[in-house]
Amino acid sequence: MGDSAVGEQEPVKRASRTNGAGAASAGGAQGGAAKKAAAGKAPAKRAAKATAKSAAGTAAKAAAAKKPSAKKPSAKKSSAKAPTKVPAKTSAKPESHLAMVRRARRINRELGEVYYYAHPELDFENPYQLLVATVLSAQTTDLRVNQTTPALFAAYPTPEDMAAADPEKLEEILRPTGFFRAKAKSVLGLSAAISERFGGEVPDTIEDLVSLPGVGRKTAFVVLGNAFGVPGLTVDTHFGRLVRRWKLTEQTDADKVEAEIAEIIPKSEWTMFSHRTIFHGRRICHSRKPACGVCPISHLCPSYGEGELDPEKARKLLKYEMGGLPGQRLKPPPDYPGRPAPPLGGNAGQGAAGAAR
Repeated sequence: MGDSAVGEQEPVKRASRTNGAGAASAGGAQGGAAKKAAAGKAPAKRAAKATAKSAAGTAAKAAAAKKPSAKKPSAKKSSAKAPTKVPAKTSAKPESHLAMVRRARRINRELGEVYYYAHPELDFENPYQLLVATVLSAQTTDLRVNQTTPALFAAYPTPEDMAAADPEKLEEILRPTGFFRAKAKSVLGLSAAISERFGGEVPDTIEDLVSLPGVGRKTAFVVLGNAFGVPGLTVDTHFGRLVRRWKLTEQTDADKVEAEIAEIIPKSEWTMFSHRTIFHGRRICHSRKPACGVCPISHLCPSYGEGELDPEKARKLLKYEMGGLPGQRLKPPPDYPGRPAPPLGGNAGQGAAGAAR
């Protein structure tokens, strides 16, 4: 402000001396002031332009920073083409041995709750009757054997009596069980061996039992577990099929299946695990069409979905007491929740063909 006040006072003093000179001076002063003002505006405009340009550059840089780079869109494009996620079933880690053992034991426990009445489904009153009935059960149903043995044991109640039987008469009695000639030969042979080598008493060791004609490990363990209380695994058709379906083993040979399951299930549970597994295989977990929709252990089964999933349709596949039909034994245990089977010639409601082993 000091500089502009001095500039305004000087032309007044010069004008008081000479009017012409004052006017000229005044005109020069006014022109100078105009030039100064114009000169003052020019830098201001340049400064404003520079400021605007700088602001525009800053804004452009900020916008460029926010704007995705040329590489990012290409990354998005490539991610869009990436393959879809692998389903959990295929990407899941394989089950550890420990987890499999725990699952197997849980299967045993839960089947025990469902089949609390599980038992050998052959009628017998002593170890000899159980041994003969088990030999006869090959390639037929327990029901058919149970319908045949009453007449058999009425005619030949002891090993000595059976060993002395007429082969043709014996074959005729055994005819309903199928393969009756071969079975008659086995029954005659094992009866004679028991009479001659074991004093008429069924042996109670696996070694002695398998030495009898027609007796394998499966038959021996049935007798040991149910007549003598010695734990054993009964690896029949149902047992082998189910433990493979449950992914507890991949073995198909009965002895190898037995060895692997023996490592998984506690020895004290061998006999009952066999019964429960066989019960489940005969009633729910069928070979061709399992009733998955009503299976009580479906949450533990890695093969769930192989069978019928609709509960109503699955219920129609149930057999024996589960389906409201007679069981296989003519004389079932007291705690059996179903109906006993009728004698030979009676209407069982579910014949041998419908109750395949």
